[in-house]
Amino acid sequence: MSAAALKAVCNAPWVFHCSTGSCNNCDIEVLDCLCPRFDVERFGMLLAGSVKQADVLLVTGSCNRKSAARLKRLYEQIPKPCLVVAIGECAMSRGIFIESYNCPVPLDHIIPVDLYIPGCPPKPEAVLAGIVRLVGRVTAKGDRAP
Repeated sequence: MSAAALKAVCNAPWVFHCSTGSCNNCDIEVLDCLCPRFDVERFGMLLAGSVKQADVLLVTGSCNRKSAARLKRLYEQIPKPCLVVAIGECAMSRGIFIESYNCPVPLDHIIPVDLYIPGCPPKPEAVLAGIVRLVGRVTAKGDRAP
């Protein structure tokens, strides 16, 4: 897919939320983004019911051995081009699970990540700002943002 196709995706991105296992605080903050108080839809974003309809994959939690294989399968199913956002410390660096035998590699060793949103958990404002910034950067540059 071309950069133009990625720009078109960013006009009204549909997001799919995937939790790969942790304390679920980041999941609660992502759900807060969808509520009327923070209203993610004002930026044109909608929650997709299936990964096959999504443009942006929101990943929370440290990937354990079981969820890594499932996450790879989800990433293969999402239409390309797509954007991947790692939300929270666990998704970024495995957080408190870094010494765990069950979380051998960070998220970006499993699938490519376009944006990292730090925090434990990140506030809904940070999640919204990060996604809007990523979409704006892709729209402005016309290429896949780092």
